[in-house]
Amino acid sequence: MSGSLLQVQGLSRSFGGLRAVDALSFDVAVGEIVGLIGPNGSGKTTALNLISGMLRMDQGSVRFDGRELSGAPVHAIARAGIARTFQLVRVFQRMTVRENVQAGLMFGRGDHRADPSALLAQVGLSEREWQIAGQLTYIDQKRLELARALALQPRLLLLDEWLAGLNPSELVDGIKLVHTLRGAGVAVLMVEHVMEAIRPLCDRCVVMNAGCKIAEGTPQAVLSDRLVIEAYLGEDDV
Repeated sequence: MSGSLLQVQGLSRSFGGLRAVDALSFDVAVGEIVGLIGPNGSGKTTALNLISGMLRMDQGSVRFDGRELSGAPVHAIARAGIARTFQLVRVFQRMTVRENVQAGLMFGRGDHRADPSALLAQVGLSEREWQIAGQLTYIDQKRLELARALALQPRLLLLDEWLAGLNPSELVDGIKLVHTLRGAGVAVLMVEHVMEAIRPLCDRCVVMNAGCKIAEGTPQAVLSDRLVIEAYLGEDDV
């Protein structure tokens, strides 16, 4: 890891009287895996939506590889090198698995004529290449969504609870897969509740509660922080 790839400064977004993200600041280094964690409703997915351009920020700045992306449209952010998956899986249901990945290649930074087979092999879907995406199991649709995101050839991947719902053996495979992304030079910002994945995967964690950052540091440090424990369990249970 060397150098700051993503810089988030003072990111804020309100919905009416609700301050969903409040002056959030953090960075992600080249090749780093950062966990964005916190209790339900703390603003994590909203933060990803702001970074990826799915939502407009009220205030703040997002810089990527030295380039200001605040206010840029979704397609421009994707082509700059930021790809993502979604908490609720989004695949093209009536297209084949292969066609889903080809769609990612078409809008990515690399050669849109590249063969998607290698990406499907990377996520364990080689044998599903010609299957209709809507016929896949939930877990395999998550794998497909990841392959399509990787087809954009990102330098930063935003994962929104990608490991949720996996059984123990699938979780082991998923952790290994995320590790391989780092080996390929892709930085990862992951929203996750599965602590069995956070501990071995993340170099650092940013903890949110009620829209605000309440802690930042190594998984071991933040998960033993009193404010973090209170956020998850409630003050009366600490």
